[in-house]
Amino acid sequence: MSLTGTPFLLTSFVLCAVALLLPLALWSRVRGPAPVRGAARLLMLLFAQGTAISLVFVLVNNANNLYDNWADLLGTGNHVQQAADLGVDGTGGISLENLPRMRQTFRPADGHRMRQAGGVLSTDLRGRVSGVNAEVYVWLPPQYNEPAYRHRKFPVVELFSGYPGSAKAWFGSARVHEQLRPMMLDGRIAPFILVAPRTNLLARADTGCANIPGTVNADSWLSIDVPRMVMDNFRAESAPNGWATAGYSAGAHCATKLAVAHPDRYRAAVSMSGYNDPKGERSSLAGQNPELRRRNNPYLELLADRVPPRIALYFSGESGDGYQAGAAIRAIAKPPTSVDVVLLPRSAGGHDMGLWRPQLPEVFRWLTAQLDAGTGGTGSTGGTAGTPGSGGAPGSDGKDGPRDAGGTAGADRVRSSLPHAPSSGGSTRAELASGTASRTGAARRP
Repeated sequence: MSLTGTPFLLTSFVLCAVALLLPLALWSRVRGPAPVRGAARLLMLLFAQGTAISLVFVLVNNANNLYDNWADLLGTGNHVQQAADLGVDGTGGISLENLPRMRQTFRPADGHRMRQAGGVLSTDLRGRVSGVNAEVYVWLPPQYNEPAYRHRKFPVVELFSGYPGSAKAWFGSARVHEQLRPMMLDGRIAPFILVAPRTNLLARADTGCANIPGTVNADSWLSIDVPRMVMDNFRAESAPNGWATAGYSAGAHCATKLAVAHPDRYRAAVSMSGYNDPKGERSSLAGQNPELRRRNNPYLELLADRVPPRIALYFSGESGDGYQAGAAIRAIAKPPTSVDVVLLPRSAGGHDMGLWRPQLPEVFRWLTAQLDAGTGGTGSTGGTAGTPGSGGAPGSDGKDGPRDAGGTAGADRVRSSLPHAPSSGGSTRAELASGTASRTGAARRP
């Protein structure tokens, strides 16, 4: 029985109801010596408490998509078949251009709200480069199957969840597809293909989206295998101009880290309540030794780059939970790297979906502007793709159509919300530089 399925949820409700009724019906009818009666009544109470706790867990898990299945919950899941040393670029010397096209079979995804807004597709992908075998969820924009768009290619955003967390959370808890579909139909944002790959690949450990020889090649899974599969099976724009990343919490670290490490694969990245130092997540394998921490810290990567990468970065967070990570990177970024940082008030919410879900419309307006600028111009603002010929969904001929002011307005709204001066939130200079202040400050909250 599936952990997140309706049958298990209904079973939990029934067991909880039975557990509550049993003491009412049998409490005074228990026979036997006093110790036997006491033990029987104690068991009824424990059964009632156990089923109540189980029901609460199921409801919370379904609402937040923390664990996809029993293997994730029990810590027995392992999606890594092999983890060879793939070198600095993560390819292992494989010529990606010469790899044969990969044709995948897709099915409607199961789960909370996965059938809404046209439905989410799911496939099981065997990573040819990374050695990772795991599921990938894909949502197609409403324009994708329209006749007017049959020769058009679409921009792509890879979505990364936190740890622990399920890729389904972007659709089940964040409702990203339900929020964006009407905006795409109205032409307020580009018609993005949304791709949510599994990021929790090992039992009881966060990979940090890193390549760790002998353990996991999460970087190559996310930045090579998944994009190759998407471009082989859908009318997706080519990298880097048509690709971006977005994530929250540990997924935010992944989004920034991958864009900084691979500007040849991504043009933009969104970090919501993220951090720079992999040690920001205590379970991160990328934070286990100094060399791994250095290689997977986007702040240090940018600091060491002799040629600044042509990427756009967006950070949002409260003081002490994501804001300092963005402020530190903004302080060292040099053109053509651009950085927008949004300070959220404490009243906006905590480190949870209640804070991240409402940000998505503005985040995708920003992404529309950045990817449009990357494909058709040199400025930091761009048009919106809601109709054929618009800048956000260029055709196969590589030409952009006429633009409107939608992307510019979105970018202007982002800039107008930027704080005038960074707030340290009580963090030390070292914490500000590394971005670990994101979690340090959060831990100090009353």
